[in-house]
Amino acid sequence: MFAITLLAAASGYPNQITESALQAWLRDSHVSLTMVGVMSYVSLPYLLKVFWAPLVDRFPVPILGRRRGWILIMQLGLAATIALLATQSPTRGLAAIAIVATAIVFCSATQDIAIDAYRTDVSAPEERGLAAAAANLGYRTMSWIVSAAALVFADWLGWRVSFTILAVGIALFSFATWYAPEPRYTHAPPRTLEESVLEPLRELFGVPGMALLILLVLLFKVGDAFSNKLFTPFMMDVGYSKLEIGVIVKAFFTTGVVIGSILGGVLMVRLGLLKSMLAFGILQALTNLLYCLVAVAGKNYPIMVFAVSVEHIAGAMGQTALVALIMAMCDRRFSAFQYALLSAIATLPRYGLGGPAGWIAEHAGWYTYYVVSFAIALPGLAMVWAMRRRIEAVDSLRT
Repeated sequence: MFAITLLAAASGYPNQITESALQAWLRDSHVSLTMVGVMSYVSLPYLLKVFWAPLVDRFPVPILGRRRGWILIMQLGLAATIALLATQSPTRGLAAIAIVATAIVFCSATQDIAIDAYRTDVSAPEERGLAAAAANLGYRTMSWIVSAAALVFADWLGWRVSFTILAVGIALFSFATWYAPEPRYTHAPPRTLEESVLEPLRELFGVPGMALLILLVLLFKVGDAFSNKLFTPFMMDVGYSKLEIGVIVKAFFTTGVVIGSILGGVLMVRLGLLKSMLAFGILQALTNLLYCLVAVAGKNYPIMVFAVSVEHIAGAMGQTALVALIMAMCDRRFSAFQYALLSAIATLPRYGLGGPAGWIAEHAGWYTYYVVSFAIALPGLAMVWAMRRRIEAVDSLRT
């Protein structure tokens, strides 16, 4: 579990560099909200990673075992591309920034493929809830640390120094990768690339009812993803400085995630997957509305602390349930491809709604933005109830 937490932290490390930090950097340079939303499409490799995930199943790197070799190489690639981002400037145009940011996301997405497969392979069936909680804890905590560090260093030392420090930081995770325990495999890797693609697809789509379960993976976090898509620009427009967002707002952001991850993992052991998805899904939808209070109140610390903390507790609980569901749907022989495919589907709203999110925020205002985030969460809740028997079945399928 300690190794899972550290590798999840490595997975979350680069995400906020091309999300929160990039948004703040562009906003700091007076780039419009609409263009900030458009630039979020540099994250598309997170969605497209499914197309090269079979290579991770098929071709183990000849160092550190089947998964960890890929992780190590991508961490070194991330260090190089983040350092390259430090040499760019929004005032000279956005094209070069978009290219470098896309390269960062590509390395990050490939690292995610290997780390998600590693977690799925190393966890016993009875450990899925705890493994999902550990992964969420490490990922979200490190996302906050990086987001906060990027903003604080930028405020004190400038964006170039900030990104240079972050490049050094990701390289340090190679030690965690080196010492992580190797899973025990009872099956050899796929013999051909065709086998590594067609067989896992037959397993996912050839079982009756699985297609609807995949639709649930898509819809379960859509409201939560939309709510947090422009979180940093929202807080900046409400009146908080970069330093306040990095040190204060993001601190309560992460505290909520830590509490929610632990609480979600513990409750999943008692409630099981289905009840957890129902309860956590309802909470994460309702708590999005708390940001309507923040939009109306303006810069008000008590309201902000309450809204950010409670919403991220609920969001982390929902994420724990979703990760456990995806792990239950994967076969260890093809966990890199299957998890990449399912996680790409799950994050489609997160990385596909940047343009609409920016347009709604700019033209309808932040209050309406968060009402919309609640409304689009409701279909996912309906799907959980409709698929309740299938969820229970797949939870026991891979035991």
